[in-house]
Amino acid sequence: MKDFSYITSQHPQFIENLYNDFVANPASVDPELKKFFEGFDFAVSTGNAGKGASAAGDAATADWKREVMAYRMILGYRNKGHLLAKTNPIRPRINRGANIELSFYGFTEADLDKTFQAGQLIGLGTTTLRNIYTHLEKCYANHVGWEFKYISDQKKVDWLTNEIEIAFHRELPTPQKRRILEKLNQAVLFEKFLHTKYIGQKRFSLEGGETTIAALDQIITTAADNGVEEVVIGMAHRGRLNVLANVMGKTYEQIFSEFEGTAIPDTTMGSGDVKYHLGFGSQPTTANGKTINLKLAPNPSHLEAVNPVVEGFCRAKADVVYNSQYDHVLPILIHGDASIAGQGIVYEVLQMSKLDGYETGGTIHLVINNQIGFTTDFTDARSSDYCTSLASAVQAPVFHVNGDDAEAVVKAVDIATRYRQEFNCDVFVDMVCYRRHGHNEGDDPKFTQPGLYALIDKHPNPREVYTQFLLQNGDTEAQELAKEMEKKFWGDLQERLDNIKQNPLPYTYQKPEEWWRELHKATTADFEQSPETAISKDLLNELFGKIMNLPDGFKAIKKVEKLLADKKKLFETEQKLDWATGELLAYASICHQGYEVRMSGQDVRRGTFSHRHAVLRDEKTDAYYNRLEHISDNQGKFRIYNSLLSEYAVLGFEYGYAMANPHALVLWEAQFGDFVNGAQTMIDQFISGAEQKWHRMNGVTLLLPHGYEGQGPEHSSARMERFLQCCAELNMVVTNITTAANFFHALRRQITWSFRKPLVNFSPKANLRYPGTYSHADEFTQGGFREVIDDNAVQAADVKKVLICSGKIYFELLEKQQADQRKDVAVVRLEQIYPLPQKQLDELYKKYGNATWYWVQEEPLNMGAASFLKMNLHSMSFGLIGRKPSAATATGYGKVHAKEQTDIIEKAFSI
Repeated sequence: MKDFSYITSQHPQFIENLYNDFVANPASVDPELKKFFEGFDFAVSTGNAGKGASAAGDAATADWKREVMAYRMILGYRNKGHLLAKTNPIRPRINRGANIELSFYGFTEADLDKTFQAGQLIGLGTTTLRNIYTHLEKCYANHVGWEFKYISDQKKVDWLTNEIEIAFHRELPTPQKRRILEKLNQAVLFEKFLHTKYIGQKRFSLEGGETTIAALDQIITTAADNGVEEVVIGMAHRGRLNVLANVMGKTYEQIFSEFEGTAIPDTTMGSGDVKYHLGFGSQPTTANGKTINLKLAPNPSHLEAVNPVVEGFCRAKADVVYNSQYDHVLPILIHGDASIAGQGIVYEVLQMSKLDGYETGGTIHLVINNQIGFTTDFTDARSSDYCTSLASAVQAPVFHVNGDDAEAVVKAVDIATRYRQEFNCDVFVDMVCYRRHGHNEGDDPKFTQPGLYALIDKHPNPREVYTQFLLQNGDTEAQELAKEMEKKFWGDLQERLDNIKQNPLPYTYQKPEEWWRELHKATTADFEQSPETAISKDLLNELFGKIMNLPDGFKAIKKVEKLLADKKKLFETEQKLDWATGELLAYASICHQGYEVRMSGQDVRRGTFSHRHAVLRDEKTDAYYNRLEHISDNQGKFRIYNSLLSEYAVLGFEYGYAMANPHALVLWEAQFGDFVNGAQTMIDQFISGAEQKWHRMNGVTLLLPHGYEGQGPEHSSARMERFLQCCAELNMVVTNITTAANFFHALRRQITWSFRKPLVNFSPKANLRYPGTYSHADEFTQGGFREVIDDNAVQAADVKKVLICSGKIYFELLEKQQADQRKDVAVVRLEQIYPLPQKQLDELYKKYGNATWYWVQEEPLNMGAASFLKMNLHSMSFGLIGRKPSAATATGYGKVHAKEQTDIIEKAFSI
């Protein structure tokens, strides 16, 4: 049914003009309006056949206006009925000014029994205004508020209208009602049991929102019936234990032992995390007998930080397991009302939902709307009418539903799941409920909401509400059934607490999970020397030709043609490869082995500094040519995407992608390394500590352009010191690489290691084209990554001073050394800063035993690697040279920068 929302607020004269257009030319108006006007004309002609011409004309005009007003009322309910819907289970809702009462359309009680043709528009045929009004109230102003007026796709509008006005009101079959009661029983009694047995322990209970369990059960059942093979859930801590027990199938024994403190923690990969942050996987059987894979992602207390991780995980699973068919993998994000309204990451992820590089076939967003955030009333938590108002940005429908009406919730999520499968778009279910306790079980909510909690104290739980509903609607067995369920379930809980064994669900590992199981936990010995990552000369020559030669008929822009020609000449004449070619060769060689490479970030296809050119454009046709897609017939995929202008969500997405597939090299490149601070939450909560907290390895690679070139405080520093401060327990790798070959080996090492670690590389900018970074072909065909590069131009016995450094400043020190012919000064490069290559450094320290050592950096001394090395490099005595401590990362004045840089170089060679 068409959504003529523009009519609802128009003057009757506007609609009369439309009718006049129809009379003049029926084909000139919308087909739906044409049908309506034709029906009206027929009714008028038959109803006024016996009247005089003048009387018939006046009556026709009056009838016509009444029909138009009835039509406007129908559209009004479709568009704004959600503002009236009785979605709040504990208190009257705020008046949002819906203006769809009878009087707004000029009707009175006297009109209710008059007959209207407009009833045809809602499937009632010609009927009374009373029937039309009653039907509209039932459909749009009952326990579900349907918000979809902003959707422009008519197919979606028609589909939703049919579901709302017809399908939603069908009676549920008895087995489904029993299933709902069973899930409510499990949810309510699980919380009661924990509350009774573990008084005062935090569990972030679901009490007040227990219908969530019935909702998730229905989503999973409907999803499995409609082609979904895997569901991945991201949620914060509230209700997590209940979901683990009653949706995921985690054994009660496991949960109780965590509460009892008798669980043996797996600390082989770190110190662990609290029980309501841990992830879980299972393969339960749905109510309709379908087996489905379920994953609950581990998450921190940053409530919405897990969202992009789930999306990236789902995208990777779709790519590697389901041949990129997104219908087979369903992401579910469970939000709180305060967090979905207040956290910007929600918007960033939503903007990814329809982008080629990030789409996952649509996400179901389930909001457990407690009407409160920690202790903050919702009126202080948002400016929008709804916590879900951002859904309109991507035209995602929102179903606001009363959490006390379990059947309405179950029907709403069923529609939401089928909508996702039908249109592969996001959809929101805003389940309005309440939180029975404070933020946690030890918090007294009456400090801040005495009135609200006086209502909540008297309010029955959803299980009691549903039991009464069944009794009132003729199910005389409901009360007895509920009592039997309660007795059995309570007994089962007590038995399991008393150590009676509950067998875990059987689980079959998927292919990527088997790959993970083949890896091992890294040890210090793994970092003493890098593995062999060289390729053969023949393969080097083959890959070079593949990425340098363009297909016949493809016309790259002239600058790119010259750039490629220069690279070919450099290789042919000097057997050298520049930085960008070394990088692309790494990707090509990885794909050649059958592994996948995925890269995203702002402008990564060409590279921020126009160096990579992984994807070219035809200057005449604008067609794309991906240089890494034509390596071999059986190569792994090379996926590279220019991202939306986001760091937080995009890095989270790539982390999630890498978490799902250890056989993919997954990279994120910041436009400038400075911008990585926009993703600091993802670094702190996932990248730096997830292996220790949740025992999940991850090999995501961050490329952060870094280096002081006089471009000011926003384009100089990727804040190396922040990453190094997080480094411990072999949790990540931090590099600052100076040659194309060493970068090549660092990337290949990521996929060669028998474990996975995040790699943070501080990448060059101007040095991308600096001849000193170019590498000879032999360096690609032998050896592996070099953690430390010694100075081979000096004799150890002659050296009185050793300058150890990393990254760009090496070349400035080298130029000074060569210009002054200083054979008494060695310049050593530390290519990997963490884990520290301690043995290699100790050997060099012994080699230059008569020399004074200095760490030289271009960052201020309160930044960069200086403090990290002083704290961790105990076996060596060395001084520090760099910019003086500073609040800002760099100066914005070119002359000041140049003087500071010169002073560092001069000081390094003079003291």
